[in-house]
Amino acid sequence: MENFIITSDRETELKIKRSRFIAHLHYAETGDEAKIFISRISKLHKTANHNCRAYIFGDKAETFHSSDDGEPGGTAGKPILNTLKKHNLTNVVAVVTRYFGGVKLGIRGLSAAYSEVVKKAIEKEPLKKLKKKQKYEIITKYEFSGQLKYKITKLGAEIPNMEYLENVKLSVSIEKDKQIDFENYLNEILRSGKIKNFRKTEI
Repeated sequence: MENFIITSDRETELKIKRSRFIAHLHYAETGDEAKIFISRISKLHKTANHNCRAYIFGDKAETFHSSDDGEPGGTAGKPILNTLKKHNLTNVVAVVTRYFGGVKLGIRGLSAAYSEVVKKAIEKEPLKKLKKKQKYEIITKYEFSGQLKYKITKLGAEIPNMEYLENVKLSVSIEKDKQIDFENYLNEILRSGKIKNFRKTEI
């Protein structure tokens, strides 16, 4: 089964019986990234009655979580999560903000509302097919770190994190179809002593 991702933030609003439902979608590869986005939306809508959420990540969409944030159990987080799964999405966090309008929707009505607003946000733009990535950790000297960063970016790799300790440690990810050329380059500079070592960290 193919999985898909979003490439930019999406937001959609739906009004049902005076309640406002606002769906916010964001790309995230880890639980920590998802939690940062959830916190940001919750602060932005701190006067809302609920900020319900769900996230999925992993090449096989194997990690997921949802929360009803005070709505009746199973009426918010699970419908949000199920809608993401129905569209085969991964590496995504969805937060649905609800401003209660004074009219109760009932269990079925609530579930339908949360599902529908997420569906509308997903369908605002085409989805992008997920390309599987290989992750690496590379240790290099300070004096070579700038050149290394430039070169591996040119090879199509992403650098989500750099740590400046005794040496410089780069966390790098690259699409698997570019992996062979990337590893050839790493082995070449390893032999020349420009980097201390590298290792695969996740698949």
